[in-house]
Amino acid sequence: MSDNLSELSGRKGLKYNLFEELGTVAREQGTPSQEELARLADEFLIGKANTYGTATFYDFLKPENQGKKAYVCNGSACLCAGTQEQLEHKLKTHFDASEIGHMCCLGRCHENSAFHMDGVNYSGKDIDRVAELVKGDGKSAETYAAAAHGTPVLTRAFEGIDQHYAHFRALIERGREAVLQEIKDSGIRGRGGAGFPMGFKLDACKNEPGDIKFIVCNADEGDPGAYSDRYLLEQRPHSVLFGMMMAGFVIGAETGVLYIRAEYPESVRVVAEAIEGLHRHGLLGTQIGGTAFNFDFKIIQAQGAYICGEETALLSSIEGQRPEVRVRPPYPTQRGLFNKPTVVNNVETLAALHYILTEGGAAYAKLGTDRSKGTKLVSLDSFFNKPGIYEVEMGTPLSTVIDELGGGFKEPVKALHIGGPLGGLVPVERCASLSVDFEAFAKSGFLLGHASVVSIPAGFSIAAYLEHLFDFASYESCGKCFPCRLGTRRGYELFHKARTEGFKIDRELLNDLLDTLQKGSLCAHGGGIPLPVKNALEHFSEELNDLFE
Repeated sequence: MSDNLSELSGRKGLKYNLFEELGTVAREQGTPSQEELARLADEFLIGKANTYGTATFYDFLKPENQGKKAYVCNGSACLCAGTQEQLEHKLKTHFDASEIGHMCCLGRCHENSAFHMDGVNYSGKDIDRVAELVKGDGKSAETYAAAAHGTPVLTRAFEGIDQHYAHFRALIERGREAVLQEIKDSGIRGRGGAGFPMGFKLDACKNEPGDIKFIVCNADEGDPGAYSDRYLLEQRPHSVLFGMMMAGFVIGAETGVLYIRAEYPESVRVVAEAIEGLHRHGLLGTQIGGTAFNFDFKIIQAQGAYICGEETALLSSIEGQRPEVRVRPPYPTQRGLFNKPTVVNNVETLAALHYILTEGGAAYAKLGTDRSKGTKLVSLDSFFNKPGIYEVEMGTPLSTVIDELGGGFKEPVKALHIGGPLGGLVPVERCASLSVDFEAFAKSGFLLGHASVVSIPAGFSIAAYLEHLFDFASYESCGKCFPCRLGTRRGYELFHKARTEGFKIDRELLNDLLDTLQKGSLCAHGGGIPLPVKNALEHFSEELNDLFE
């Protein structure tokens, strides 16, 4: 998008934010009126086409959202569990069909039957109390396991603000270089999927000239099947906030922005309360604790767009622009939010800094493998006997996660889709040879990603699952590059026609399509979707053969 639009949006800073204002004016009807879009365009000195283009992109701002009162989760985990058709039928006894929309994903993959009403998420047996919930008379009965196998880093107990921030002043007094060195010594790599070294990113931004810099927490990584970010935001928010403060200190930022998914309303409320607690303890503002460090937070609630998990699309979103992926270079560390140097890290990466900076980078580096240091949260879905969030050291056998922590499967499962829609489709018989680390997955032709696990039961069609993946990728594409915009739709059409009309797919044509997506897309959204398709073609060829010429 235009650098000029970034500058114009940044004139008012984050306090009066165009993206937030779009959400505010949409609140009553579900979509902003043309009059409000024109008013905001005038206030921010941008064209009406820009405010219209932005508003019509997001699930919860676009005109189709008007009048919606309930939303059904249509994520991969709920799809495979087969719970949503009955759920929607029950909701229709209380709402007109036009009043029911869809969300993806609500992070209730451990028990499915997930839906949203009046700013609250529900799942599992909640649907049996829908008449009560519609009246606002009840809370979700959701529960899930959360445990560590080995050294707890992200799941260790929170002992209160005073204890949690006991090292804060000492770290500030040690200086930026010393704190950065601990992070580098830890060897931590980004937990969002790319596995990029965090220390390198922080160092690059620290060395960029500029008086204004930002640290941004990407809490919009909405991979269906993953709810580890939600666990951290709701159960360990201070680990995330501490990590942002220390990352901000390293790069010279005075503002931390938390971009939190619209699908996680409880996370927004919990984090806001945690920030209020820091203010009460004098740990935010100017000259915190008598130091020269100034820092505060800003929460931005997203409006429903999977592509905003891509860091440059996320930055455009905060600016009130259409969330299209930006061409790199320049990288966000050079020119990010409002064209200022910015570091974007995901929730789990930032949360790990508390352990690293209180126990030492060397202590963290002792965990895991030579190239994949530390621990990883794994999300197990409802097909496991003990679904939940499990923290394991990198290098832990995947079989340990499945059989010991997850308690095995409740029913026969033929594949695990690990790492989100762009992750690897792993046949269950290959799980015994994999370990939870970046290298083991890559070597076997898969992708660890977010380490979310979506189980595909034995009776579920792999062709139907691939059709679903292409449909999801097409719907969620930002549309900027045509390989992704057109290619994902063509992939959906091929598998849909093959499944429903007896159409035979030309294998060479499909291979060309996958190759174009992988090599020609601007970001990992279009570039990553071929991986699970190729995995399926390799490992489930007998099941898929009838689809091809």
